[in-house]
Amino acid sequence: MNSKELLLINFEEVRRRSIKVWKSIGEEYLFWKPDPGAMSCIEMIRHVLEGENIYHHIVLHKGDLGDFESPLKSNPYTSVEDELKNAQPYREKFLKMVHGFSAKELDEMYITRKHLGQHRKLGDYLLRIAYHEAVHTGQLLDYLRTVQTTRPKIWD
Repeated sequence: MNSKELLLINFEEVRRRSIKVWKSIGEEYLFWKPDPGAMSCIEMIRHVLEGENIYHHIVLHKGDLGDFESPLKSNPYTSVEDELKNAQPYREKFLKMVHGFSAKELDEMYITRKHLGQHRKLGDYLLRIAYHEAVHTGQLLDYLRTVQTTRPKIWD
């Protein structure tokens, strides 16, 4: 397996497990949050889905976000299914972009975000995108534990 294949498998596995968690959230908990400063469950799901699209833009522009605004931003929060459906075209474009990178590009292209002090090889930056989603999936599992509801088994 080459580095690109591993990246794609990682993106698919992280998303598969995230969806397991997202779909396990009861409707009565979608808007629950542990404190006023936290995101609700559905806000966190949107944040992850929007984030992937934002990261896609950052990668395409080698670190420059510019005045990009997420096309999902103004959608009303309704359901996990709607969030997934609305984000699917952006997910497909993102994965197509990753699939198109060569091993050389993953190792030699850099993403530089000066205002954040980030200067990372493309392959490293892409791994961090999946990590962002995984961290939020863990947060949602903690939310489910806090409200004492069933948590899905993601370690299959």
